[in-house]
Amino acid sequence: MTDRPLVILTEPIDESARCWLADRVDLHELPSTDPGFGKLLTRAEGIVIRTATRVDSDLLDRAPMLRVVARAGVGLDGVDLEACRDRGVRVLNTPDANTQAVVEFVISAVTGFLRPRDRVTTALQPDEWAAMRAPDRAAIQMDELTFGVLGFGRIGSRVARVASAIGFDVIYHDLLDINAADRGSARPVDRGTLLDSSDVLSIHVDGRPENLNLLGPDEIRRLGDESVLVNTSRGLVIDESALANRLRESDSLTAILDVHALEPIPDESPLLGLENAILHPHIAARTRTGLRAMSWVVRDLVQHLSVRESSPI
Repeated sequence: MTDRPLVILTEPIDESARCWLADRVDLHELPSTDPGFGKLLTRAEGIVIRTATRVDSDLLDRAPMLRVVARAGVGLDGVDLEACRDRGVRVLNTPDANTQAVVEFVISAVTGFLRPRDRVTTALQPDEWAAMRAPDRAAIQMDELTFGVLGFGRIGSRVARVASAIGFDVIYHDLLDINAADRGSARPVDRGTLLDSSDVLSIHVDGRPENLNLLGPDEIRRLGDESVLVNTSRGLVIDESALANRLRESDSLTAILDVHALEPIPDESPLLGLENAILHPHIAARTRTGLRAMSWVVRDLVQHLSVRESSPI
């Protein structure tokens, strides 16, 4: 037996963070679907989760000793915060750990799509060379386009700043009144104007219930026929069936989606097979630095469990 608090790690984290944690607690690594999870849960004082584990009333009822839930990531959609508060369970996360990673993903996805680059791998004949440089293949400049941001929080505001630096005319919509000093050159507009006017629309909202199908059939219909829709926030905010219908109707409209209503994407997804639906496997936050930063939520976990340190945190 050990006098260290028992902590369950349900999904892999950065190895250095995992080793650091294992030196300080009685660490058990197994997913919530493992047959032994329930037995360990009765003695667990802490649990470290990522995306696959849901902490709800049922789990909490089976964890009478639980004191801390540590989410190695940003969103807390999978944690019943009210149920945790009612039981005195502290919830930790890493709100700024993946901001840079997501900003880079959004900007690179947009710029890569708007300015595609042909790669030459073999010798070309003069007519082939000329064809690759034909005027009808020329791209539009980004400083001629309007970049819309839906949700001007930590990530959305930084996306706006980078887009503005590139030369986009940046507009945004947010529920809050953003101070002028924090807007940069971005201009606030109502949601309808954002939908109507954006050549690129990037979504950065949270997973609150009110945001379910925030972009439904009516909103999706307002998007420009040649616009680019980017979602790296939550899959639930877009009505995927309505989006699929619109993409079929307008093959010059493009959706770049890193998050999805169901993950992994199932066979029955209405977006599969559409040429103008560019689907990614929820990787916007997955840089090496971002993953390490999210994993180090274990420092706060140890601090809140009041584990005696043999070395400084």
